[in-house]
Amino acid sequence: MKNIFYYDTVIGCIGIAEEDNYITNVVFENDVLPVKSKENHELVVHETQVIREAAQQLDEYLKGERQLFSIPLAPEGTPFMKEVWNGLCRIPYGESRSYKEIAGTVGNPKAYRAVGLANNRNPIPVFIPCHRVIGSNGKLTGYRGGLEVKQKLLELEKGNGNI
Repeated sequence: MKNIFYYDTVIGCIGIAEEDNYITNVVFENDVLPVKSKENHELVVHETQVIREAAQQLDEYLKGERQLFSIPLAPEGTPFMKEVWNGLCRIPYGESRSYKEIAGTVGNPKAYRAVGLANNRNPIPVFIPCHRVIGSNGKLTGYRGGLEVKQKLLELEKGNGNI
């Protein structure tokens, strides 16, 4: 069974989903989350212990009190996507990388478009910090939560206090 619970945060309503004690999805207000899990079970609105812990860590992060997350994650994706998402998790707090730089770290410097697609399909934003990826020209690029949220997260990490 896949559980989801919603929280009001300073960046809007956030849904956190888990299955088998692993966080599987984070959804923003405007997201559409599939209503079935990988085993074709329906989502149940239920706050589990791991969801509660994820929400607590997210709150601490948004207050500028936490830089690293320590919750179990289980994003669903292709092996390449998972490699990209692992690369995103290695971007230090307060720093950013370009799609091209991430492509280089996963061993395929010309795959920056595929990196962009994997970044776009990240099912656990914030916890897997896809907001830290920017265009090679230094400009902000798309973000599921919106560019305003992406900008706020980057500013938070640059030391400009909480959001």
